[in-house]
Amino acid sequence: MTDHEDAELFARLRSLWTDVDPMPASLIDRMIAAVATDSLSEEYALLTLIDQPLGAVRAETDALTLQFSDGTTSILLHVTTSANGNRRIDGWVDTATTEIVLAQGDSIRSTVPSETGRFIFDDVPQGLARVRLTAQDADSERTVVTPQFEL
Repeated sequence: MTDHEDAELFARLRSLWTDVDPMPASLIDRMIAAVATDSLSEEYALLTLIDQPLGAVRAETDALTLQFSDGTTSILLHVTTSANGNRRIDGWVDTATTEIVLAQGDSIRSTVPSETGRFIFDDVPQGLARVRLTAQDADSERTVVTPQFEL
């Protein structure tokens, strides 16, 4: 077949599929909306990381935000000081995770994050800490460990 005959054949095939299975009229608009809202749930999780009254945002409390990533999994920690001097850690992880562990010396606490990846450790004493999480990939589990950080 010549190039001209190939072009005619492809044109007829294109016409056939346009008649048999036309593209939905709203497909382009739906695809634009899907791409625009792809990371919307992650952005919402970051915006609602802490449920505190607005007044507490303007208070003179110490706050620390830490982010760790191994290239595949990211973990965000927001540390605030509570009234008794201990810390509250509000965290968010962007990967399916079965368990999150907070280790401080010999003290170990664990929790399971919500479906959105949110977790909390409350009444944590000051000092060095490390977070370890067990991330679930399609067919395996892997452990992600942060470097030590000071609360």
